Parts: sequence; structure tokens; C-alpha cells
Amino acid sequence: MDFSFGHFPVDLILFALVAAFLALRLRSVLGKRVGIQPAPMPVPPRADPAGKVIDGKAEPVEAVVCDIPGQGTRVGQLLVDVQRQDSGFTPQQFLSGVQTSFQQVVKAFAEGDRATLQTRLTPAVYASFESAIAAREAAGEKQRSEIKAIRSLAIEDVRLVPLDVGTGASIDVRIVSDQISLLTDAQGQPLTGTDAVTEFSDLWTFERLLGVNGSSWRLASARSA
Repeated sequence: MDFSFGHFPVDLILFALVAAFLALRLRSVLGKRVGIQPAPMPVPPRADPAGKVIDGKAEPVEAVVCDIPGQGTRVGQLLVDVQRQDSGFTPQQFLSGVQTSFQQVVKAFAEGDRATLQTRLTPAVYASFESAIAAREAAGEKQRSEIKAIRSLAIEDVRLVPLDVGTGASIDVRIVSDQISLLTDAQGQPLTGTDAVTEFSDLWTFERLLGVNGSSWRLASARSA
């Protein structure tokens, strides 16, 4: 065989030397496994802080921030007065009901669900909503409203009015939410709004007769804030 310099595989020798050097370094760092090795300790499962994964994307779960005035404030003291006249009332429970009502009313208005709106709105507000729905239907328009998240609920003011049949209570709540809101014409062309997620800040007023059986909180006013 011809082992002249021109034909000898020098590159193979270099690769072999490098491999031997790496093997010695790994042996010195990792050491040898001698005898029976202890079994690895199992890793305890950890909660996923990012929430559930849906369609390959982590969907964070964010709690709604509730702002309730303290009892040392004027509004806080009025909330205490409401509770004195209605033992079942708590601000936390009230805001939970506001969250449910907000979701139902927004959806019902977009879908033209008059039955749901009648149970959630005062007669005057229902008449206004029904008129808007009827005009939209006559024009062939469609409202798309999707609540993606409710960020915060804050009680901003409370009013108590003595009446012959009981005490009228009004509570203003600021609602900050992320929504898709888009109105399209009969041809599907956008009229107002956008299909992008947008932050909305609304001030909703809820009314109820305290001390009257069958009375429930209803939406008495809704406006941007």
C-alpha cells in the first residue's frame, strides 16, 4: 500500500485525536459510575402559571379587579346603609351580579334578544334599547359584540331615595372591558366600530327598591365614561 504523504488520510487522524481529547475531558468532568446508582428523584408537578393552553397558545387567566370604597368614605358608608336595609346585600356579591348582567346585556343587545333585556333593564332603558334594535333590523344591519375580558369593576357612587313603597337605591359602576364591537350594513360593510379588540370604559347605573319582595337590580342607565 502507498502511505506516502500525498495519499495518507491525515484528516482522519486529526478527527480521531480530537474525539479522544473530548472523551478524556468528559471522563474527568463527569467521573465514573461505579456500583448501583441511586434512582433519580421524581420531579413534583407544578401548576402552570400561564393558564390553560388552547390551540397551542397560552391563555392567561386574569381575575377581575373589583374596587369597593372603604367604610370610612361617603360611598362606603352608603353601601353600609344599603346592607342595613337589605341583609342579603354585599358589595362583592353585587359586583358579581353586575359582571353577569353586563355580559348578558351586551350579548342580548347584539343578538336582538328582547326577552333577556326585559329582565335586566328598567322599562325606560328597555324602550330605548328595543327602539335601537328595531331600527337596526329594519335597515338590515347587524351588530357584532364580543366581550374578550372584563378588566375591572368599580363602585363609584351610591344614592338612596326614600319612597312610599320603600327606599330607592342607585349604584354607579365603572366597567372596563376588552371588546370587539362592529356594526355592519345589509351588505356586510362596516358602519361603526372595528373588529379589533378595543378597551371600553362604561358607567352603568343599577337601581332597585330595597325592602320590597321580588325587586331586583336592573340597569337604569348606560353611557361611556
